[in-house]
Amino acid sequence: MPLGERGGWERTESRYCGVETDFSNDVTHLLNFNISTGGFDYVLAPLVDPSYRPSLVEGNGVDTQVLPVCGSDLVLSPSQWSSHVVGKISSWIDLDSEDEVLRMDSETTLKQEIAWATHLSLQACLLPTPKGKSCANYARCVNQILQGLTTLQLWLRVPLVKSEGDSMDDTSEGLNDSWELWNSFRLLCEHDSKLSVALDVLSTLPSETSLGRWMGESVRAAILSTDAFLTNARGYPCLSKRHQKLIAGFFDHAAQVVICGKPVHNLQKPLDSSSEGTEKNPLRIYLDYVAYLFQKMESLSEQERIELGYRDFLQAPLQPLMDNLEAQTYETFERDSVKYIQYQRAVEKALVDRVPDEKASELTTVLMVVGAGRGPLVRASLQAAEETDRKLKVYAVEKNPNAVVTLHNLVKMEGWEDVVTIISCDMRFWNAPEQADILVSELLGSFGDNELSPECLDGAQRFLKPDGISIPSSYTSFIQPITASKLYNDVKAHKDLAHFETAYVVKLHSVAKLAPSQSVFTFTHPNFSTKVNNQRYKKLQFSLPSDAGSALVHGFAGYFDSVLYKDVHLGIEPTTATPNMFSW
Repeated sequence: MPLGERGGWERTESRYCGVETDFSNDVTHLLNFNISTGGFDYVLAPLVDPSYRPSLVEGNGVDTQVLPVCGSDLVLSPSQWSSHVVGKISSWIDLDSEDEVLRMDSETTLKQEIAWATHLSLQACLLPTPKGKSCANYARCVNQILQGLTTLQLWLRVPLVKSEGDSMDDTSEGLNDSWELWNSFRLLCEHDSKLSVALDVLSTLPSETSLGRWMGESVRAAILSTDAFLTNARGYPCLSKRHQKLIAGFFDHAAQVVICGKPVHNLQKPLDSSSEGTEKNPLRIYLDYVAYLFQKMESLSEQERIELGYRDFLQAPLQPLMDNLEAQTYETFERDSVKYIQYQRAVEKALVDRVPDEKASELTTVLMVVGAGRGPLVRASLQAAEETDRKLKVYAVEKNPNAVVTLHNLVKMEGWEDVVTIISCDMRFWNAPEQADILVSELLGSFGDNELSPECLDGAQRFLKPDGISIPSSYTSFIQPITASKLYNDVKAHKDLAHFETAYVVKLHSVAKLAPSQSVFTFTHPNFSTKVNNQRYKKLQFSLPSDAGSALVHGFAGYFDSVLYKDVHLGIEPTTATPNMFSW
């Protein structure tokens, strides 16, 4: 039974909750007790008797061995195996053991159990935590297995630990930083997209910055031990504020919770009449609390629901200078009312500065919209003129002949024929009949200059009077190092260098931002320099917080911040982002 069906979260994988169980020969009873009675969505169960060792099996050869599995594939339907069981690989295996017999038994058993899980059409299997700091042979074997898998996902179990000491100190005992264990394992498996991580959430947690690294990793499950729960005033299990925040973060990143361990809260409750004769699942109270946390999540806004399908999805950047945009693309831009409100405010301020009140009825301001599209900036400019009671003459320059058709219809429908002149031409080749007081454009890309805005506006500023105003007047690009496992794998799937060298437009979500963003390039318009050169080079140095631990930089997130005019700003840089804007 999913944790909840509200607030938009019903569309995410995190609404399912599992339970870790011991080995059982009666899988049907295991499912009835934990799913039908217990309310869990699936069981994380061993597939093979934990006492099994290939070297101890009597027989003349491997062919005579019968794997002591938890039950025939016939005891459940294929859909039940697939949707209600996640296989748990035997926890005793140690492929990096000094003991040769144990090492060979481990490799044989691992391959046998994965083969059985594949036969059952399971969606995922949980791999045991590497036993020591060295996991090279374990990773080698898993990588070999991954090459032959098609649909089965492998989850590597990793405890969520990070000591305050130096994580690179090889002389210390125990595991200092579990992220380093995960990172070395997945690098040896070549970042295979079928390998994910399942984190053991314990009673103590590392620092906030250390935990933040995991939000950019492919975390499929948070295995929550009953020992991690506290007890509230009524005797029921609850989690600390930090644990609650962590679990909410996992919900937001589509990770599922799995309850594990023995019940440590013994609540004496009378049996309901409906449950008479049935054994109550002692872990149900923990599931109820996890469901409470899920249902407490803030509902997704309408905008967030629309964006769900675009989260961490690679989109090739638009090339409006080279390509003619489609009507659907224009419509997406035009729905962003916040952007055009900001443009209108900028034009209003520019008009007031350009024409004093006493001359408002005499002077007509010439405004050129370069890259007019289907007319949203034309409309915003005319509304600004109406608000400020200024006279305006507008030139709408647009190279896309299809958008020009829409522009003509808009002008005719609104009765703007005396005010708006439509120019169907590339701004770079148009000879303007007069110079403009104000030049308005929306050529900014997600990185500011990545859609050739500087080159276009430098070419178009010949239309502008020497004291003319450009909107935007300047913009700055920013970059920020991030861990983004999913995006890296999506790019890697293309198997070529060209895709790694492409700057994608992405609605970033499952990423770990490793350090604050820093400014890169700034462009100012108009630029009347005698030598205009838009080539740029910048070298930056980022510092991670001291308690963060090691991290892997998969790439850089790019943002921009723009000054439209004076104090009117527009941007997506996280610390100064314009609220409720979704164009970029």
